[in-house]
Amino acid sequence: MKDSDSSRTGSAVKSKIGRRKFIKTGAAVTAAIAAPMAGAVAVPWPEPAQQKDLQSWWAARPASPKANRPVSIDMHTHWLPPAYTKALVEVGKPVARIDPLEGDIDQRIKWMDEHGVQMHLLALSGDAVWQLVTPEQAARLAQIVNDAALEAHAKYPDRFVAAIELPITDASLSMKELDRMAGKPGMRAVNLGDTIAGRDYVFEPDFAPVLARCEELGYPLVFHNMNTDPLCKRPAGPGLDAAFTHAVLAAKFIGTGTLEKYPKLEVVLPHAGGAFPYCAGRVEHFMFHMGANAGKTPPMTFREYLRRFHYDYLTYHPAGLRFLIDIVGADRIVVGTDSFNAKDIEYPSAVIDQFNFSAADRDRILKGNAARLLHL
Repeated sequence: MKDSDSSRTGSAVKSKIGRRKFIKTGAAVTAAIAAPMAGAVAVPWPEPAQQKDLQSWWAARPASPKANRPVSIDMHTHWLPPAYTKALVEVGKPVARIDPLEGDIDQRIKWMDEHGVQMHLLALSGDAVWQLVTPEQAARLAQIVNDAALEAHAKYPDRFVAAIELPITDASLSMKELDRMAGKPGMRAVNLGDTIAGRDYVFEPDFAPVLARCEELGYPLVFHNMNTDPLCKRPAGPGLDAAFTHAVLAAKFIGTGTLEKYPKLEVVLPHAGGAFPYCAGRVEHFMFHMGANAGKTPPMTFREYLRRFHYDYLTYHPAGLRFLIDIVGADRIVVGTDSFNAKDIEYPSAVIDQFNFSAADRDRILKGNAARLLHL
């Protein structure tokens, strides 16, 4: 939904408010931004007892009927098909530990039924080895995963769809694999790493045809941090560094004009967008209102930029989820459980049922937004 003229005017005025005045009027500004948002709702804060530690709320496992009906579509879930793990051994990159649910789709179906999940979007995790092998080996590995995804969808067409894997260190081989898989049953998205070997490959000229082809096919780009990337070798570890790589990725989608170049391209950020939604004000300020850009009118309001992305709800805390929904709207949030190796979320519905959502917004978050993105 486009912003109203009044929202555009309000955004222009806010950009000129001094830092002190902006802080004093922060509550009013937040309310003004959230009020006209498509699908936005007033989300109650959790009870005080739930604030004792961040994990107590997230670990809650309501035993309500709503929590167990298989209705949700999970857009952030990983798998390791057996043919792929075998191929990794052959190229000298064996997987240290495999959860049975990551490789056995029959066991996975049982888990999904027990935990209220109707459909999984199958994708490799951030442990993909694209930059650790030759481009030719990467192309073969991508083919193996994608062919396994076709088989999984054929066996359970109403339970599994997949994000196409690409050998992202080589743009021409990526395009070749994308064209090979385009339009095949169950292929509904493209899985990409935020960065690869320190390169912002997504924005390199050689990769532009891949983005254009994804836009043409209607495949959303589903991103994930690359745990095997040098950027994730710092002491913080991949879990925390993901927050920063997602924020940098989103900012570069905006700053490079990529979102304007591909106006129909959908982008899904995992881990609730990492740090991006929460530092968006600083991104806007320094990208559009400082230096050579001071006084210039950006192509769209920053709230429109925020809503060009979709985000999973993996915040690990109710206050964070409330903020995310307030700023981008319930129509931009999808389920994302990060699979079962860490059991981040065992019951997707349980996260939603702890808030006072309308029935329409609850349905949007659990499945409606994902169904729209994946053309189901």
